[in-house]
Amino acid sequence: MKLLLDENLPKKLKLDFPLQEIFTVSEMSWQGTKNGELLKLMIQENFDVLLTFDKNLQYQQNFEKYTIAVFVLNASINTYNILTKLSPKINAKLDTGEINPGITIFKEN
Repeated sequence: MKLLLDENLPKKLKLDFPLQEIFTVSEMSWQGTKNGELLKLMIQENFDVLLTFDKNLQYQQNFEKYTIAVFVLNASINTYNILTKLSPKINAKLDTGEINPGITIFKEN
């Protein structure tokens, strides 16, 4: 799977997905790109999943026109120490290989 780590997430989170091909928005030189354009760029570059902390994204985009899966990490704050606790759930989902376009929310316990 090819994953993109949104710029609102700590870069260190990349370490939690060693079996995946994962890039940050800054590594792709896409900093400041609006969400709709970001999704189009992801499709052009054959990304499968966007990992983001943007809880409003689901209300801003029409996901019926995109083939990208979006995993929203829903936690009290977006620090690595908190978000890393969601990584086992995300990896379990990725391991199934059944990634569907649209939004999946991973909530902090």
